Amino acid sequence: MSMHRRDFLKISAGAAGAAFASVSCGTQKDKSSAGSGQDMFSELRPMTEDVVPISDEERQGRLEEARRLMVATAIRAIYLEAGTSMFYFTGVRWWNSERMFALVIPVKGDIGWVCPAFEEDRAYEQIRFGKDIRTWEEDESPYKRVAEILRDRGIQEGKVGIEERVRFFLYNGIKKEAPHLEYVSADPVTIGCRVIKSPTEIALMQKANDITINAYKASIARLEKGMTKNDFRAISSAAHRALGVDGGIGAQIAEASANPHGSIKYIELKEGDIVLMDGGCGVDGYRSDISRTIVFGEPSKRQKEIWALAKKAQTAVFAKAGVGVPCEDVDAAARQVYIDHGLPGGYELPGCPHRAGHGIGLDGHEWIYLVKGNKKPMKPGMCFTNEPMLVIPGEFGVRLEDDFYITEEGPHYFTMPSPSIDQPFA
Repeated sequence: MSMHRRDFLKISAGAAGAAFASVSCGTQKDKSSAGSGQDMFSELRPMTEDVVPISDEERQGRLEEARRLMVATAIRAIYLEAGTSMFYFTGVRWWNSERMFALVIPVKGDIGWVCPAFEEDRAYEQIRFGKDIRTWEEDESPYKRVAEILRDRGIQEGKVGIEERVRFFLYNGIKKEAPHLEYVSADPVTIGCRVIKSPTEIALMQKANDITINAYKASIARLEKGMTKNDFRAISSAAHRALGVDGGIGAQIAEASANPHGSIKYIELKEGDIVLMDGGCGVDGYRSDISRTIVFGEPSKRQKEIWALAKKAQTAVFAKAGVGVPCEDVDAAARQVYIDHGLPGGYELPGCPHRAGHGIGLDGHEWIYLVKGNKKPMKPGMCFTNEPMLVIPGEFGVRLEDDFYITEEGPHYFTMPSPSIDQPFA
């Protein structure tokens, strides 16, 4: 850390509302010290008691919006398998295997389900929308069930949308069973619905961000010399559990931080090292994604300069964002900061090798991306990360990442950015 440990603990305690005591932390030789988090984080309490999940009424409204978008795009039905889109529309959580478990949403008529026969009871435990559940035995074709659902709703021609995460073998099997239909991307419907978040979704994401910030504060306070990235991840996961959710924070130490998504190198933390952390959690499925970069010990002049430059780029992104602003303009604002300091303005190094941010919601990475070439205008309800990372190859990297959403009045942060390299939390 770039301040004396004693001082950092005071700041963390005030911000989190609880004292984070200095404790010894396991290194590679003692990873089990994180335990379940109940002992290490006895000062933390679950933050999920007041969570308001998505209601059935809101999900019903989503289904109606999907049908409205189907009419607008002449899509007669969409097909989804288990995943975040199925959860978005119906609340059903299911794991994917080689056996089809699927949902068909027609533009008119009741939605239909396809389920392995031996899973029918489990399906009924979760399904709250639609009574038409078509089962198939192990020696039968699930693709025929999909074709039957479409046929029984009068869909003998026209376009059927396939959700983007559907695996090829499922799409291919349906196409062979119903070759007379035209298969297209369901993106205009699924993305059209999901990209604009409701107040309830915003509230769930706010809770996820609040929890992750508290997990950061508790975990950073326990950084010790000799720790590895695995030690820190275990500690941060325990902190999230103590706060009532599953989550975690990865860490890249010293030169490993110059790789945007980390390194397999074994590095033990020492004085003066950059520590780049990135992680989050989910609340009723909705994600947080936050990064902090600190120095363990006293920062060098070089570390301060690069950190401040990355901070300036993050500030430029937020200042540019707003209703009607093309997403590529927001990315360009960050790159202009780096150009003004003599760095390349593209995605080459040294500089920012990746987009300035991405959409976020039920998936940690969603549409719409803050990247060159994306001319889509920002709209109220869109949610993004702000993370124009600065990488200096062979030295280190700095990523400062906070999530924000667009309102009619402009952008609004879920979490306030780091004020300085000495102070990771506002």
